[in-house]
Amino acid sequence: MKKVLKEILSTSVYLLVVLLATYLFIQYVAQRTIVKGSSMEPTLVGTDEHDPDKVGDNLIVDKISYRFREPERFEIIVFPYQLDTSQLLIKRIIGMPGETVEIKEDGFIYINGEKLIEGYGKEIIDSAHLGTVEYPIILGADEYFALGDNRNNSSDSRFPMVGNVHRDDIVGRAWFRMWPMSKLGTVQ
Repeated sequence: MKKVLKEILSTSVYLLVVLLATYLFIQYVAQRTIVKGSSMEPTLVGTDEHDPDKVGDNLIVDKISYRFREPERFEIIVFPYQLDTSQLLIKRIIGMPGETVEIKEDGFIYINGEKLIEGYGKEIIDSAHLGTVEYPIILGADEYFALGDNRNNSSDSRFPMVGNVHRDDIVGRAWFRMWPMSKLGTVQ
C-alpha cells in the first residue's frame, strides 16, 4: 500500500512540475498563435471565415527577446487590440519611438520627412486608407507605429481603434512559422 501511495505521489508531483513548466513557458517564453484575416498578406496568410479550407499560418511568438532588447523597425509584433484585449493583432513596426510618421498623398510612408525605403507593403497606400497619418504623427518615447503588410486592407496604427502601440503592450514578435509545412521556418 505504501508503495502505491508513493507512486501516486511521485506521479502527481511530476505532472504538477510539467504543468507548471508549461505554464511558465507559455506565459514568459513563447506561445503559439494562428494568423486571422488578410492584413499581413502576402507575408503571413490568415484564416478566412468565408473559406473554411483556408487555414492561417501557425506561428510561434517569441515573448522573451524583448526583455533583453528593444523592438526593431520592420519586425512583426503581436499586441492586444485596444477595444478587446483578449484579441491579439499582428503588424509590422514601421515607426520607432520619437519619430515623426506621415503618409503623403503619393501613398508612401515618410519617417522624419524622409521617404521610407521598404518592400513589405503589398501595394501603395491609396488615399482612402490614409487614416490619421495624412498629417504628421509624432511618436512618444515608448510608442511604435505598426502597419499591416496588406496596407489597403488592414486596421493598424493609422486608425484610432488601434493607434500607436506602447512598448509595454507588445506581447512579442512573430518568430517561427510552424504551418503550413511548405513555409516552415523563421518569419522574415
